[in-house]
Amino acid sequence: MGKMAIKKAIEQVNEQGAKAFVPYIMAGDPSIDDLKDQLHFLQQSGATVIELGIPFSDPAADGPVIQEAGKRALSNGASLSKILEALSAIKETLTVPIVLMTYINPLYKYGLNKVFQDIEDAGVSGLIIPDLPYEQNALIQPFISKTDLAVIQLVTLTSPEERIKTLAEASEGFLYAVSVTGITGERANISEKLESFISRLKSYSSVPVLAGFGISTPEQVKEVSSYGDGVIVGSKIVDLQYKNLQTDIENLIHAAVK
Repeated sequence: MGKMAIKKAIEQVNEQGAKAFVPYIMAGDPSIDDLKDQLHFLQQSGATVIELGIPFSDPAADGPVIQEAGKRALSNGASLSKILEALSAIKETLTVPIVLMTYINPLYKYGLNKVFQDIEDAGVSGLIIPDLPYEQNALIQPFISKTDLAVIQLVTLTSPEERIKTLAEASEGFLYAVSVTGITGERANISEKLESFISRLKSYSSVPVLAGFGISTPEQVKEVSSYGDGVIVGSKIVDLQYKNLQTDIENLIHAAVK
């Protein structure tokens, strides 16, 4: 695994004429004991990469559905160390790259001098840290540079052009295009600006461009993924998983990869 594994997994799907699908789930929801089966199900269903959320008590980018999943996970005892322990136990059975979505505080609490090595040792390929501005990357660079972990950057519809270019050029694995203004959660409509936004990102980025936030139906998956290299779906997957509606999850994945 490692940062190139993410990029290659997406490019292989694109070369087959399909788009990448990255489902997000909250680790530890409803329990860490369920994580193995959840990851294997998504892998067998055709996920290109899996984004795994680390539950945190003070999230900044997460909407109500993901916030509730985080609360359930925390109340059931989930922690970064327990999640890494669970991943380490099953990493040999996972062929899909895993990307952790976490905030900076859990990394600090664990210890910056060892957390990235432990994350890599657990079989993880990359990280998304939404509350760590690009300008503050120096905080983690001395430690994460000793690993092969990708640091995936998020770019928003409201980012200034020069910042868009900087983040696009800096992102590893893939570039995360935030397709709405605001927090995660379902939206009825796709922004009219999204197609041109992703087109601009692709002109700057050397890694695939995937759009996430607000995508919740197979029709939206098809439309948004047609603009770039694939999509990330979070809140809807978390909700369907909570309700044990696995067929609906498969339908979302297949809307991109078929």
